Amino acid sequence: GNGAEPQDLDPQTITAFTDQCIALALFEGLCALDEKTSQAVPAAAERWDVSPDGLQYTFHLRPNLQWSNGEPLTATDFLLAWQRTLAPALGAEYAYLLFPVKNAAAFNAGRLTDPAALGFAAPDARTLVITLERPTPFLPALTAQPPWFPINPRVVQKFGRLDQRGTAWTRPGNLVGNGPFVLSAWSPNARLVTTKNPRYWDAERTRLNSIIFYPTENMDVDERNFRAGQLHLSYELPLAKVDGYRRDHPEQLRLDPFLETFFLRFNVTRPPLDQPKVRAALARALDRDSLTRNVLRGSRRPAYHYTPPNCAGYTARAQIPDDFAEARRLLAAAGYPGGRGFPALDVQIRNDELHGKILEAIQAMWQRELGITITITPVEQKTWLQNQQTLNYAISTARWVGDFVDPI
Repeated sequence: GNGAEPQDLDPQTITAFTDQCIALALFEGLCALDEKTSQAVPAAAERWDVSPDGLQYTFHLRPNLQWSNGEPLTATDFLLAWQRTLAPALGAEYAYLLFPVKNAAAFNAGRLTDPAALGFAAPDARTLVITLERPTPFLPALTAQPPWFPINPRVVQKFGRLDQRGTAWTRPGNLVGNGPFVLSAWSPNARLVTTKNPRYWDAERTRLNSIIFYPTENMDVDERNFRAGQLHLSYELPLAKVDGYRRDHPEQLRLDPFLETFFLRFNVTRPPLDQPKVRAALARALDRDSLTRNVLRGSRRPAYHYTPPNCAGYTARAQIPDDFAEARRLLAAAGYPGGRGFPALDVQIRNDELHGKILEAIQAMWQRELGITITITPVEQKTWLQNQQTLNYAISTARWVGDFVDPI
């Protein structure tokens, strides 16, 4: 149960966690993240060396790497993929994950146009040298992220330009990857099927013959499918079912720490959200403890700061307090005492129970404590993401999963 229909399967342009789960089956970077430790481990690269000053990484590819169509996978394929990620025309939202590389940010901004100026080099078909702007100790973990994945440039160019989005190269029968699985079928809003890739370097130890991803956004349907034996795994659970599974089926429930923060985006180009005091009032008029304890049934922790606690040993000291009295004072200082004159605002939410239940509770808190009214508009995930990217909202729910364990 994968939660949503993919926007695409292009590793350089996807942003949703649910899309990345599929990309991890179809592609592989120089490194991967170990499930138990979240640390970088060798993947397409068998090893790497770091210069004493931390500014140069040399990755050594495994011998005889192949694309799923049988073509050899070389260091140049990685280089062209990274140049593609940084190409301004592609507009890759995740391009910044390559910004530690020398001249990457300038190239992505269009200030440099010569890809030879980038801190990438391929001295031979199995060696990649990456030169950095500054020491970046988490660089191996970055290379486990989709924007760093290789793409087969010859296949991509059959269907358009390298820096073109949304072409047919990611469709079944067209997509060529280097991961443990290949794309066999994709029925939109129904299911996506991947099957074992016999050309993957570690195919002998790939124990699954297939992974079928179901893009079910309705958690109740997902949970019924799980109980009926139609799913082996799902990432979410209807909130009303959490206590029952804890009590009656604890062996089927995993509540793991997750590097994710749920938050609200304010579109600061729209009045009255352009006023800092209004935003501060809304932020303080939340009882986070009640939201996590009562609405989320203790399945999450209150977020009083943006970075999750104990992130590689770091916990933020600054906190956003729950303070209804201060929220009312701030709203009055912004010109809306008791909520009088405050316009009705719409909140865009992802169309699932989790977002809906949380926003219904927040809606009641803001009405009760501040005297303001909001409406709630559910949309499917693709629209939810697109609207955030184009600022087509007043307030939107948002969730960010940390891609690697570092507070940055």
